[in-house]
Amino acid sequence: MSATYRDALRAALLYLLLSVLWVSLSGFALNSFFDDSAEALHWQTINGYIWLILSAGIIFIARTRLFRCLGIGAQLRERSADRERLRQAAAVFDCTREGVLVTNDKGLIVHVNRAFMQITGYQREEVMGQQPSLFKSGRHPASFYQAMFKTLNSVGEWSGEIWNRRKSGEIYPQWQTIRIVRDDDGRVSQYVAVFSDISAIKNSENELTHLAHHDPLTDLPNRLLFTDRAEQAVASAQVHKRGCALLVIDLDHFKMINDSLGHTVGDQMLKAVAERLLAMFGPGITLARLGGDEFAVLAEGCPQLVHAAALAQRIIDGFKEAFVIDGNQLFINASVGISLFPSDALSAAQLLRNADAALFKAKNAGRDSYALYTEELTAQAQQRVETAFELRRALEQDELRVYYQPVHDLKTSRLIGVEALVRWEHPLRGLVSPAEFIPIAERTGLIAEIDAWVMQQACQQMCQWQQSGVVLSFVAVNVSARLFARRELYQQVAQVLRDTGLNPAFLELEVTESAVMDDPEVALEQMHRLRELGVRLAIDDFGTGYSSLLRLKRLPVQKLKIDQGFVAGLPWDDDDDVAIVRVIIALAKSMGMQVHAEGIEQVEQASFLLEHDCDLGQGYWFARPMPAAQLDWARAPLIG
Repeated sequence: MSATYRDALRAALLYLLLSVLWVSLSGFALNSFFDDSAEALHWQTINGYIWLILSAGIIFIARTRLFRCLGIGAQLRERSADRERLRQAAAVFDCTREGVLVTNDKGLIVHVNRAFMQITGYQREEVMGQQPSLFKSGRHPASFYQAMFKTLNSVGEWSGEIWNRRKSGEIYPQWQTIRIVRDDDGRVSQYVAVFSDISAIKNSENELTHLAHHDPLTDLPNRLLFTDRAEQAVASAQVHKRGCALLVIDLDHFKMINDSLGHTVGDQMLKAVAERLLAMFGPGITLARLGGDEFAVLAEGCPQLVHAAALAQRIIDGFKEAFVIDGNQLFINASVGISLFPSDALSAAQLLRNADAALFKAKNAGRDSYALYTEELTAQAQQRVETAFELRRALEQDELRVYYQPVHDLKTSRLIGVEALVRWEHPLRGLVSPAEFIPIAERTGLIAEIDAWVMQQACQQMCQWQQSGVVLSFVAVNVSARLFARRELYQQVAQVLRDTGLNPAFLELEVTESAVMDDPEVALEQMHRLRELGVRLAIDDFGTGYSSLLRLKRLPVQKLKIDQGFVAGLPWDDDDDVAIVRVIIALAKSMGMQVHAEGIEQVEQASFLLEHDCDLGQGYWFARPMPAAQLDWARAPLIG
């Protein structure tokens, strides 16, 4: 117990004692009033008043002392609570992770906390009495600080991002809040700054920005960043009246590496390609990966076509040397499309589009080469877009037709089957060649819908023929690689057979060899499921897809179709075609398969195939594709 509280207790006891004494004396004085003696009564009355006044005075003094002591106790309790609050504030001030800096009204530092020292690297004694300008990074102009103090003086507070300098000299970002503290008279007494180090946040933002604008595999700029840089290059070229070139690079047959060696090796190859391309170029060249196996090069300050062509040739020649991946030497070629500013395009988007068109031209010309953009390519590209749009409309408005090409037994010349082929009857252009719209349908994905529609129509037509007494062994329907790759193909074929009521044994599905080779294991599973339905299976365009004999032996197919490209060289135009056809026939016979040759246009070709034991044939020599109503069921011309 403190001395003050002891004094208060004593005063209270004294007050109590004097109160009791006063009551006692008062009683004594009252008793004296009842004495019979007049003189005694007189003196008693006087003594009573004296004692009464004396007691009252002493009691007043004691009471005043008591109240004063009680008031001091309340003040002490309030001061004790204030001290406790100060201790709590000091603990928060010292333990918070935000740095705190306090200056006086002159702007001199009077206090900092522990977090301040950890963030800045300065100790308390190094900054006391200094001005906060000690931490300036030099990154902000004077106008930045002028705006800050203007806001601070008008509002009383400022918050924002600011770059400051640590003791080590490192410049780092802070999020800082500064407040003015005023006294009771409204005068500025202190400035308090609270800040946090946002370096980690900034680093994360930078990483996210980098990821958004760079390819994660090669760390090259991606399409988004490349397009932005191309736009800047075009704008600069317009101002300075100079040219620039954009080249699109595509790796030839890169899919074969992924399919044969796996995607891990494919990714390593892409990284190696990126490194080799980077090593070819100097300043003023931007290299990017647009996606997949496609890269792009932006050459600023490329004044003439000859410079762009030389750059493209350097790229092509640079791929002649082998790439070493996991100790193995791998070779790959590249095709390049070139577009120039301002001769070919006036914007970055046009440059990229035109370079794509030129690349398409280089691919069609045999690959491993470069091609320049021309106006003709733009017209062709525009026509492809229009054709794709109209083809989609053709599906919706029933403009497609199914034509049937007869398939004959070469030994008897008897028509034993037909192949269903799609045709497009355009309302204005008439019959559109399949060579024009089928590649576009494949690129746009419409080919799967077209194949499904043809299958439905062909099965219905086969049922009608059977009902009318026409005897055919099969109707063949092509299955594109895109449709064949779909897991739901089995359900789709089963549904068509249920809807039409066709016996599955009369439906033959033709799958190209290249479609089977895209993913042999999935293809094998797909074919086995289709065979479970009872349909017939044939490998179309055999000899063009590089299939292995081991995989061929495992496929549940009944027929090999010899590609018409090999038939065209028969029987004496091309010795290689002759040898290939003989091998295919022998291979199919050894595996118990039928052999079907397509593209027969001359009797000599039919005779050669019959002589070498080919089973079936089709082509213009027999009949062209035609509508179902025009089919002639008569015997074909005999093979002489």
